Amino acid sequence: MAATTAPSREDFAKMLDESFTTGNLQEGAVIKGIVVGIEKELAVIDVGLKTEGRVALREFAAPGRQSEIKIGDTVEVYLERVENALGEAVLSRDKARREESWGKLETSFKNNEKVSGVIFNQVKGGFTVDLDGAVAFLPRSQVDIRPIRDVGPLMNQPQQFQILKMDRRRGNIVVSRRTVLEETRAEQRQELVQNLEEGQVIDGVVKNITDYGAFVDLGGIDGLLHVTDIAWRRVNHPTEVLNIGQQVKVKIIKINHETHRISLGMKQLLDDPWQGIEAKFPVGARFKGRVTNITDYGAFVELEPGIEGLIHVSEMSWTKKNVHPGKIVSTSQEVEVQVLEVDPVKRRISLGLKQTMRNPWEAFVEKHPPGTVIEGEVKNKTEFGLFLGLDGDVDGMVHLSDLDWKRPGEQVIEEFKKGDMVKAQVLDVDVEKERISLGIKQLAADPMGGASASSAGGSSGSAGGGELKKGAVVTCEVTKVEEMGLEVTIAGTDLTAYIKRNDLARDRADQRTDRFQVGQKVDARVTQFDRKSRKVGVSIKALEMAEEKEAIAQYGSSDSGATLGDILGTALKEKKD
Repeated sequence: MAATTAPSREDFAKMLDESFTTGNLQEGAVIKGIVVGIEKELAVIDVGLKTEGRVALREFAAPGRQSEIKIGDTVEVYLERVENALGEAVLSRDKARREESWGKLETSFKNNEKVSGVIFNQVKGGFTVDLDGAVAFLPRSQVDIRPIRDVGPLMNQPQQFQILKMDRRRGNIVVSRRTVLEETRAEQRQELVQNLEEGQVIDGVVKNITDYGAFVDLGGIDGLLHVTDIAWRRVNHPTEVLNIGQQVKVKIIKINHETHRISLGMKQLLDDPWQGIEAKFPVGARFKGRVTNITDYGAFVELEPGIEGLIHVSEMSWTKKNVHPGKIVSTSQEVEVQVLEVDPVKRRISLGLKQTMRNPWEAFVEKHPPGTVIEGEVKNKTEFGLFLGLDGDVDGMVHLSDLDWKRPGEQVIEEFKKGDMVKAQVLDVDVEKERISLGIKQLAADPMGGASASSAGGSSGSAGGGELKKGAVVTCEVTKVEEMGLEVTIAGTDLTAYIKRNDLARDRADQRTDRFQVGQKVDARVTQFDRKSRKVGVSIKALEMAEEKEAIAQYGSSDSGATLGDILGTALKEKKD
């Protein structure tokens, strides 16, 4: 190759004159100059008017490369000042390149075009990129689609970037390599997706595993294998079956051509265990299974691989109604269950745990039929009665009305407290409604006995000689004297009655309570007997009127000439004799 003849000084002078006549030596502008010398690491550049400046050779080199500039080359430089203290022009090749690059970059940014650059340094939060003179910032999150640990192989290598933001006034440029990769990948995915179809069986490699499934590489494109599609049986986490790097055979279940998402399945390559499920697990049959999962509403039991049924919390125990399922069964426990319902369409099997055990209410009524006296612990007190804990872990209730024959239940219930052992009589057992009715007052005789509410007609026999009934004559003991009447107890019973003032005598003048005193015994006639409401009414006035009527009937009428005093006196005398 022939040697290049260096230009003479006359040629330099001519070129400089041309540069002077055509150029514009304006500070802050990019101008052309000629390399007239190279001194150590500097290039001497003549920019006209006999003015020279020096620029470091490294400014003429691309990142990671040596400078190839030589004497005689025409270069563009940025004129910062025409003359400094040394009489030289202050020049910059970097600023010239930057000015030139900014113009090109702004055009690319406006047209949304990719630009070429080189990553040359690492800074806080990312990296710096040389875009042919202009320096841009590459955030760490924009380096790759997925985080990468070692960025070394990417350094000083020409690559494509997308400009995300530009601010020339501040000199800021932000770029992304990730956007370029995603776009390229999207194009590749679209091409690959077009070659796939739903129902196709394909080999893949497990690329990543998450809580909800695994991503499988199908040869340049990933598909999601959801945890529910790994196996027919319950898989709590994909790592129970899969490992990263494992080769698997999968079936393409669904392809979304808009988002390029692919859903995969492994269990679809195996026989569906739900086929003929009703014949395998008929309603009413009992099977043993393993508890696989426990929730607030029940427990799942695996009957065979791929087949699970749910024991609802209401079907777990006869007696434990408000207890978390985890208090009754535990994970991996083997239990016996009964099939309650099978729905092959919804793929659901309802199971019962309590159905494999004896109904405690049936067992209770067999052992303790109505009329039996039992003993139980007071478990709870409510506004309507007592609850007693009984054999078989069941509860029985004593209603307020069954606490005492005479006193109101609201008063009697205060005498009981939790933990008391109480005897009661079984009144009724409703197995279907799971209720046991108990009574405490039934342990004692009914003070009203077998009294009848039927009228005694005109009988005036004593209560001591027969049943207490309406019309009977009873002896009462005064227990309390009030202005409006007397409170009395009926002899031979525990019954209490109240005689109003107008029932104290036939004559109004004798209807005075001060005629009586506590402890005094008086005879009266039963005027009311309501066994249901347990009310008894007695009247001295009614007894006197009944005796008068009987005397008139026996000894004469008011027309016979005898006075009432005579008749009553005679009758009473005979009765006394």
